[in-house]
Amino acid sequence: MIPRLRRQFNERFTPDKYAAFLAAMDRRMRTHVGFRQCETPCFFPQKLLDRLAQLGRELVDQLLANSEYLRASSAIIPERYRAPGEAPYPMFVQADFGLVAKPSGEYEPRLVEIQGFPSLYCYQPALARQYVESYQLPSSLRFFFGDLNEESYRDLLARAILHGHSPQHVVLLEIEPEHQKTLADFHATEDLLGIPFVCIRKLRKEGRKLFYERNGRWIAIHRIYNRAIVDELERREVRPPFHFSDDLEVEWAGHPNWFFRLSKYSIPFLRHECVPRTQFLHEAEPLPPDLDNWVLKPLFSFAGLGVLIGPRREDIEKIPERERSQYILQERVDFTPVIETPHGPTKAEIRVMYVWLEEMTPVTTIIRMGRGKMMGVDHNKNMEWVGASAALYPPEE
Repeated sequence: MIPRLRRQFNERFTPDKYAAFLAAMDRRMRTHVGFRQCETPCFFPQKLLDRLAQLGRELVDQLLANSEYLRASSAIIPERYRAPGEAPYPMFVQADFGLVAKPSGEYEPRLVEIQGFPSLYCYQPALARQYVESYQLPSSLRFFFGDLNEESYRDLLARAILHGHSPQHVVLLEIEPEHQKTLADFHATEDLLGIPFVCIRKLRKEGRKLFYERNGRWIAIHRIYNRAIVDELERREVRPPFHFSDDLEVEWAGHPNWFFRLSKYSIPFLRHECVPRTQFLHEAEPLPPDLDNWVLKPLFSFAGLGVLIGPRREDIEKIPERERSQYILQERVDFTPVIETPHGPTKAEIRVMYVWLEEMTPVTTIIRMGRGKMMGVDHNKNMEWVGASAALYPPEE
């Protein structure tokens, strides 16, 4: 989207440089990165990124000022996952946007979804840095918002995740983390903050306390950075040795109730020009006559699981009435391909990542590139110049 930088990168790209970049990422992450990393970073104007960051804040502010949403989103938390001591706001927020071209040539953002759950906070800056190093890009290119740099970003994350605790008493919690595609981020988190990643199945509960095992010793957990997604816990029938609803002597780095509250469930409550028309499936009566122009999404699934683009009436009729409140119908938006690649123009979904301590602070971005119907791996198989990427911008643009 910055033509000069895009043209220079494409002209200088070679497959050997890309292979060296991938090998360097594996070394940096101390593991093979388990998802496709795009051949290229994306060069976006700072003005556009700042606009998206502001939109994300406006959307969350709108929700938190809506008493109807606050009541309704509290009621949808399943009792077995309703953790006590809920924070008044989510510590981690993700706002995903696509871009649509206007006749004037400018681009309008459209919300894809919004989440109150952590993302790849340690992998993503490492990815951006590796693009700069491997492709010998200008060192002036930035990938943090505002005045943040790698040192101050690390300090901000440490305040949020460690909160003054010794790293050995803080854990990143996941389901069999060694087998997750996001293992690279877990290694990066361990390297940056010193905290271990632990399988949720392998904890021990004694009274109101939780412990994890290291080298034959059980260590008390004082704070949890939770990355275990409820949808996966349910699908895999994982039964941890504690309940999220237990009154535990544990702090949460990102209170788990916000996984439900700030989610696709939030979108029907939003009233903003960047938000596509969205309604709960059980309230969509009659169904829109043009279902080809809508997307059916489960409320609490990740990575595009269960999403149907242009659902048929028979697809919807298969969903039991009692379960339809767990889906939304969202107006389908055809995002404009904005990244010029050797394989043709490619779409980019831009995730703005926030950390909320004193205020909701945008920190960096995740970019997903694709030419399929969706940005997920299943819709971009056997393609090049797609996958995980990073946004870089020159300060003067």
